[in-house]
This record gives sequence, structure tokens and C-alpha cells, in this order.
Amino acid sequence: MLKPVTLRVISLLSIILFLKVLCASDVYAAGKIEIDDTKWISLGLGLRTSFTAQEEKAPNGNWGNDFNLDNLRLYVNGQIHKYIKVEFNTECDNCTSSDPTRGGNMIILDAIGKFEFNQYFNIWAGRQLVPQHRAELDGPFFQNVYNFTQTPFYTADFSGNIGQGGRFGRDDGVNFWGALTPDRRLTYVLGVFQGHRGGSNQSDSLLYAGRISYNFLNIEHNPGYYTSSTYYGKGGDILTAAYVLQYQNNGAGTQASPSTFYGMNGDLLFEKVLGNKGVLTFEGELKYFNPNLSDQALADPNCFCIFSGLSWMTTGLYLFPQKVGIGQFQPYVRYVDTNPNESSSRYLVEGGLNYVIDGHNARISLFYQYGDFLTKGRTYTPGVKGDAVSAVGLGLQLQL
Repeated sequence: MLKPVTLRVISLLSIILFLKVLCASDVYAAGKIEIDDTKWISLGLGLRTSFTAQEEKAPNGNWGNDFNLDNLRLYVNGQIHKYIKVEFNTECDNCTSSDPTRGGNMIILDAIGKFEFNQYFNIWAGRQLVPQHRAELDGPFFQNVYNFTQTPFYTADFSGNIGQGGRFGRDDGVNFWGALTPDRRLTYVLGVFQGHRGGSNQSDSLLYAGRISYNFLNIEHNPGYYTSSTYYGKGGDILTAAYVLQYQNNGAGTQASPSTFYGMNGDLLFEKVLGNKGVLTFEGELKYFNPNLSDQALADPNCFCIFSGLSWMTTGLYLFPQKVGIGQFQPYVRYVDTNPNESSSRYLVEGGLNYVIDGHNARISLFYQYGDFLTKGRTYTPGVKGDAVSAVGLGLQLQL
């Protein structure tokens, strides 16, 4: 059930869009409405839904079977001045739950005021993605596989209250982004955010985050500082390397035993269009976190005990050039290895087959997973145990 404030927002948005359609001089496909030479508004939506079956997930060690509404998003973008834009997106928070106290409500995902001056320097302010690894800047809809990254979360990935560390990779703050070279090969994004609040952070210290990337071959083209993990060959040959650093004083631990959070990662995307028009894609990521958690903090159930240690991920895909029916087949393999300092290591092997109908806008994915990540999850405190089990799934992604 939607909250009253959410219903009011959606109703108001619907009325505004209706009036814009009536008043607009030109209406374009994909929901874009031009009002005059500088003003426009666009509307889009995204849906991801899946079925998964996992070994030992149901009582008595039986296979668990679940239908999932993974994402339901409404996208609104607009321009009100030559240099000023706005972005507003919603998401279904814990869509699968029917309990309003646990989720199932539409929430504000992004609310960004954008001052875009030129290719070198721009400012985004509001609730938005914190600079971090490629997978998070892709979002779930621009990954190269259906499943989201299984490497450890940064602070802003914790799906709690915004004030307690962000939600879906977002936080309240400001980003400065642009290119450092005329050819746009070297790009940057630097941000200052709320970060983890309360608990260990009684001093209200801010989170500082930055990402720098270099395009060795063709230049990636995405809105702002966002990314994608495949272009299905439409971007030509891609080779981009990036480095990320995040820092927050008192950003982890407990009130009695606070610690400083350092997190960093490097990621790489390589995509090659072969002579037969097939597309080879490789993605890799190495992530290192060092929150310096004390034994006292680790023993406290209220600890903001973010991951400490090393993790890496690699994915390889091949898009066949031939169309079969209305789409193309893209088999892939992925491996994830995570080694926490204070908990047991875990891994995940995944193999699958994407049926790509319209790039990121229409895709069906069949996958098989095996590893103890499926039972241990993202809990990195001492004493975590779990068996290596199997899972299979089928995912559908649609986007307009």
C-alpha cells in the first residue's frame, strides 16, 4: 500500500505531465515533451522481475522457490534552463514484501538539481548516487547480467534510512563531475555526502568520495557520471579503467568504539566488436575496505560493521551476432571471491544465458549459481557459517 505522501507525489506528477502534454508544441516518442527551445520533460519506467529456486532455502533443507519483483522504477527528467536540469526517480522499496513495515512502498530514489555548464565542470545536488564502483553507477538496469554485484557494499548501499548510511547507493549531498581533457578520455566525479550518521559518527563527519576513469579506446557515452557494463557493441571498442576512493571519519563501528572508514576499488571494462560482428565483453573489479573495527565493536550487535578486507569479481560475455527470433543470445560466466578480515571467506560461481531483445530495454536472463555466498550473504561478522549450494533463476528486464 502506498503511503499518502507518495500518492500525492505521484498524483501531482501525473497532473503536471498531463498539462505538459496539452500545452506542449511537440510531443516525441519515449515520453519526451518539448515545451520550448530550452524546456522539456521526459517520463520513463523500468521493471525487473524474476523467479529463483535455491537449494536448502526452504524448511527441512528443501529447495526454496520465489517469484520476485526486484525493481519497479519511474523516471522523470527535465530541463528548465539551458544550464539547469532536474532528475526525479522512484523505486519500490523491498518490493516483494507485503508488510508495509518492512517494505513494498514506493520511495524517492533520486531527487537531483543539475547545473550542467560544459564538459569540464558540472554540479549535481540532492539525493543521488555516491561515486563508487561501476556496478553501482550502472544501477540494476545497465548491468551486463541480471544479478546485481555480489561484492561488498559501500556505506551508501545499505538499504536503511538515508540518515543511517544511504539507500540503493544513494545519499544526500553534492557531486562535481566532468572531463579533465578536451577529448573526454579522462573523467572525474567528486562528492561530499552525509554518509553514516548516528552511532559511531557523533561528530557528524561527512563522507568524501571520488572516482577517476580513463577511456583508452572509444569514449563511453552515458548521462552525467553514470556508467554501463556493456553497450552490446553499439559503443564500438571500449577499454576503460577507473579508481575509486571513499573516506569518512567515524564512519564505522559503534558510539563507544568508532573507527574511520576507508574504501577503495579499481574496475575495468573491455568490450570488443569482432570481425563477425559478435561482441566480446570483459568486466573486472578489485575492492579493498579498511574500517579498522575493534574487537569491542565487532562484539556489539548495534555495530555498523561494514566489510573489512579484499574482494574481487570478473565477468566474461559473448554476444552472438546472429538473431534468433527477435533477439540475440549472450552466454556468460562470472566469479566472485570475498575475503573478510573478521569473518569467513565466501565465493560465487555463476553461468548464464542472456536473450537480448533490445539492449538494456528488453532482456531475458537464465542463470545458474553455486557457492557459499548464497548462504553466508553479506554478513561479515565473526562466526558466519554456510554451505555451498546451488540456485537457478530466470529474470525479465523491461525499460522505457
